[in-house]
Amino acid sequence: MSKIRITKQFSFETGHALYGYDGKCRNVHGHSYKLSVTVIGTPIADSNHVKFGMVIDFTDLKKIVTEEIVDVFDHATVFNKNTPHVELAKELSDRGHCVLLVDYQPTSEMMVIDFAEKIKQRLPENISLFSLRLQETTTSFAEWFASDNE
Repeated sequence: MSKIRITKQFSFETGHALYGYDGKCRNVHGHSYKLSVTVIGTPIADSNHVKFGMVIDFTDLKKIVTEEIVDVFDHATVFNKNTPHVELAKELSDRGHCVLLVDYQPTSEMMVIDFAEKIKQRLPENISLFSLRLQETTTSFAEWFASDNE
């Protein structure tokens, strides 16, 4: 049977700051991110299977991405834990804000790599992550493709 790609789209609001950057993004600011998750697999061929004809139920894919990405990053502020922003992060956290400290500079490029690893770990073994597209603004996005990372 043919391999089929399916895509589900998500959106979330996240703040961040790029420590050491030479432009405006060194300041704390936020984005309305749009994440497109594309997986690839073979549709279930067993006509007695409740998910007959599906590569993966969109609801199952939504659960994975929501738990791993959306619920974690939505309305959070992300800082690289190895920068002086840690002091600001502590202050915000002490005041009840949701703050994430990550091991990388929180650019779209690095976030999409992080997201790919998290999603891949949760997919059923017969389904592969094909690509991710993380749109930061209406005109700017980062893409991750499995074929580029084999």
